[in-house]
Amino acid sequence: MSAMNLSVNGRTHTVDVDPATPLLYVLSDDLQLGGPKFGCGLGQCGSCTVIVKGQAIRSCVTTVGSVAGADIRTLEGLGTVEQPHPIQKAFIDEQAMQCGFCVNGVIMTAKAFLDRNPRAADAEISQAMSGVLCRCAAHTRMLRAIKRYAQGVKP
Repeated sequence: MSAMNLSVNGRTHTVDVDPATPLLYVLSDDLQLGGPKFGCGLGQCGSCTVIVKGQAIRSCVTTVGSVAGADIRTLEGLGTVEQPHPIQKAFIDEQAMQCGFCVNGVIMTAKAFLDRNPRAADAEISQAMSGVLCRCAAHTRMLRAIKRYAQGVKP
């Protein structure tokens, strides 16, 4: 066990865990955050996605020791119920989810991608989202929400 400082959603937390512990476990178990979800545990489905240094990463396969000191952003760190982040607002407006299990990965992946590529074409957005799995067929509405958000971030 090691005491480590994590910067999550703008707040510093000290956790005493094995540095090899998956980041997802610390976020959900120790910090009680519900955005990142355990899906496959292999980094393939995307439900555990968080943003670190502007990159969407899979927290189930990222060790907490590898991100100590980095700024970690979860879905909870984007906006609030009263003032959702523009991408969250786009998802609300488009009614772009059903069960909600994958929505964390979809939103965090889309945000990280569009922050780096604000002028991305529709095909590029679809390609960037191809690694996030959804089983309830809300893809069309999610892509509409992402494109709605993209229109607002394009310079």
